[in-house]
Amino acid sequence: MSNEKMNGAESLVKSLLANGVEVCFTNPGTSEMHFVAALDHVPGMRSILALHETVATGAADGYFRMAGKPASTLLHLGPGLANGLSNLHNAKKAGSGIVNIIGEHASTHIELDAPLTADIEGIARPMSHWVHTSHSAADVGRDAEEAVRASMVAPGQIASLILPSDTAWNDGGVAATGAEMPAPTGFDESGLDRAAELLDGPETLLLLGGAALTESNLETAGRISAKTGCKLLSEWSNARLERGEGRVFINRVPYPIDIALKVLEPFKRIVLVGARAPIGFFAYPGKPAILTSEGTEILPLADKSNDLTAALDALCAATGAQETAPAHVVTAETPEPQSGTINLDNLAACISRAIPQDGIVVDESVTTGRAFSPATKGAKRHTWLNNCGGSIGYAMPAAIGAAVACPDRRVMCLTGDGSAMYSVQSLWTMARENLNIVTLIFANRSYKILRGELTNVGVQNAGPRAMDMLSLDRPALDWVQMAQSMGVQAISVSECEALEAALDDALNAEGPRLIEIML
Repeated sequence: MSNEKMNGAESLVKSLLANGVEVCFTNPGTSEMHFVAALDHVPGMRSILALHETVATGAADGYFRMAGKPASTLLHLGPGLANGLSNLHNAKKAGSGIVNIIGEHASTHIELDAPLTADIEGIARPMSHWVHTSHSAADVGRDAEEAVRASMVAPGQIASLILPSDTAWNDGGVAATGAEMPAPTGFDESGLDRAAELLDGPETLLLLGGAALTESNLETAGRISAKTGCKLLSEWSNARLERGEGRVFINRVPYPIDIALKVLEPFKRIVLVGARAPIGFFAYPGKPAILTSEGTEILPLADKSNDLTAALDALCAATGAQETAPAHVVTAETPEPQSGTINLDNLAACISRAIPQDGIVVDESVTTGRAFSPATKGAKRHTWLNNCGGSIGYAMPAAIGAAVACPDRRVMCLTGDGSAMYSVQSLWTMARENLNIVTLIFANRSYKILRGELTNVGVQNAGPRAMDMLSLDRPALDWVQMAQSMGVQAISVSECEALEAALDDALNAEGPRLIEIML
C-alpha cells in the first residue's frame, strides 16, 4: 500500500491501475465527480464516455472477452446501475470479469432519502458475484483491489464496488500496489477414466464451452475426435470461439428446439468440458426442456471455473490421442461473388467473403444469422463472440469493448434492427473514439424472432394487433440518418453487389461505418 497523500477517488484510480485495470467505460453523475477529477490527477486510465449505461456495461463485457482482463465501469447511483443491468446479465452468463464502480450519496445524505436514494447493493446482487460498499477513504484502495481479484475468479466474475461520495472526496486514501490474481481451479480427475471410456464412436459427444474453445484447445478436441470417433459440438452461445481457415471447426447446438432435439437425439453418452448439459432457451407447450434423449449418460468432466486446458490435455492423454492428427480442420473456402437481391443465403456468403484476417465478429443476428456458422467456417481466421445471456442490445456495446481491447484488429458487428435500438447510443461512442467497427444492421423491420416464437408457444392465427406488437414500422427506422447524426458514415443496401462494395470500403477505412441491409 502507498502512503502518498490522496483522497479516496485518487486511491481508487491508482489501485485499479496497479491491478491491471486500464480502461473505464463511464456514464458519471454528481456523486462520481471526484472520480472524474481523479482521472486528470492520475495518468494511465483510458476513460471512454457512453451515453447510456447499457453501452458501458456491454463494452466492458466485450473488452474482457478479448483482453482477458477486466475493464471498469463508472455508473451513477442505483438508477444508473439499473440501466446497465441487462448487459451485466449477458456478461455474467458469458463469464466476463467486470469491475463496476457505482457512486452513492455521502453517508450523511442517505438518511435524508433524497430523490436518487436507492438500495444499490440490492440492485447489484442479482447481476454480481461480489458486492461491497466502501466505508471510508482509507478502505477504498484495498476494496478496489479485492474487486479486481473477485472479477478475475475463473472464468470471470462481476464485481460491484459502491463508492459513497464522501469516501471519494475525503483525504486518507491508500493505494493498493497490486495483488496476485486467482488461477482457475483444477478439474475433478476422478471422472477422467470414465470420460475416456464414454468417448467411443459416433454415438458419443464431446460438448465444449468457455475456455475450451481456444484455438489450441479445439485442436486438442480435434485429436480426441479423430482418435475415438466421437462428435464435437459447442454450446449455442459462446463467449469467444476461434474459427476459420486452418482451425478445428465445431458446430453449435442449434437454438430452435425441434432442430436441437434432432441433432442431439443420436448421442447416448456426452462428456461436458466447460459446457452445461443442453436445455431449451425457453419452455414450450408439449416440448421437452431437456434436449438430450432419455437415458443419455452425461458426465461433467470440467466446468467453466476449472482449468479447461488441463482437462482437455488429460482427456487427450487418457484416450491415447496425443499423436493423432486432429479431425475437422477446415481449409480455406471462399464463396463465389454474390449477385441480386439480398436473402439469408447469399447474405451469409457475402459475410464469409468479407471477414478480414484476424477479424472479430460480434454476433447478435438471431434469426438472420442461423446460416452464418456453416457459411463462414472456411473464412479467414477470426474470433466469433455470441450473446450468452439472451438480453438484446448486446452487440454494438460489445463491439466497442472488443475494438478498444484489440485496436489492431477489425471488428464486424452483426445485429438486427430491433436489437440495435436497445443500445443505439453505441454509435456515438464508436465515432467519438474513432473505432474500427463495421456494423451491419439486418433491417427486416420486425422482431422476427418473436414471430416464430408465437408459433412455438402454441399461438395459432395471430391477429393484427398481436402482429403489430412485433413490427418495427409506422414509422420505419432509418439507420443511415441515425448513424450519420451520431458521426458514423452509413449506407443502405438491398443488392449483393452493393453490399460487397460497401463492405470492402468499410473494412479498408479508418473509423466506424454502418451498413443497413434491407431484408
